[in-house]
Amino acid sequence: MINLDLLEGVARRAGKAILEIYATDFTVQRKADASPLTLADTRSNGIITDWLRSAYPAIPVVSEEGKEIPYETRRRWDRFWLVDPLDGTKEFVKRNGEFTVNIALIEEETPVLGVIYIPVQDRLVMGDVREGCWEVTGGERRPLHVAENPPEGTVRIVRSRSHPSPGLERMLSLMPNHQIVNRGSSIKFCSVARGEADFYPRFGPTWEWDTAAGQAIVTAAGGVMVDMAGKPFTYNKKKLLNGPFLVSSSMQFLVKSGILETAARVWGK
Repeated sequence: MINLDLLEGVARRAGKAILEIYATDFTVQRKADASPLTLADTRSNGIITDWLRSAYPAIPVVSEEGKEIPYETRRRWDRFWLVDPLDGTKEFVKRNGEFTVNIALIEEETPVLGVIYIPVQDRLVMGDVREGCWEVTGGERRPLHVAENPPEGTVRIVRSRSHPSPGLERMLSLMPNHQIVNRGSSIKFCSVARGEADFYPRFGPTWEWDTAAGQAIVTAAGGVMVDMAGKPFTYNKKKLLNGPFLVSSSMQFLVKSGILETAARVWGK
């Protein structure tokens, strides 16, 4: 059994360490792929991975800032942690507050437990696909659920604040009645889980650690995350790079609204 209270605690400790760096004149380095890296990334990573390995030594850990583990080793796993110690480093560098700590538990290629902590807001969202989804803010816990009846007219679409996508712009041009909700990092998943947005399409590349916690949270809140063919999104692939995906309040909404067909057509161009 995973102790959810302790898991929440380590996410908060990592968030506190991130905020300590956030309050300074931190420097920004560049990784091999040119993405930004700060001391906040590495400190958060150490706090989370050290705790997970100590508390659950039988469960392997994969982290964005950790050393890549060969697929020949990973392919034997039926359960592992997937961590993004600071999701939204671009938002962190811009100082707009929209960055998160992401921790997910993967079982049989599927995220079953996810934690997203937003340090600046002191807001924590947790989803357990067996127990449901909830949010903790100001010491109060409340359940979360996707929108029960997405609108047939204006559709609320959550879009990345720092990662523009030509594919998404083409799709939006085919959807005249829509409202854009701009969010950074994995907060986009939380917007769907809270019922603030009806769906989140992503055409540009992401990594498994970017999406795992968010997928678990949306699933636990009653929603879905699928590829452009409508198939379930899976993890622990040979290469940890994700393809395009759609996050929605329901599969029925994606099909009935024509969004799945439109997205597949755009992606096929």
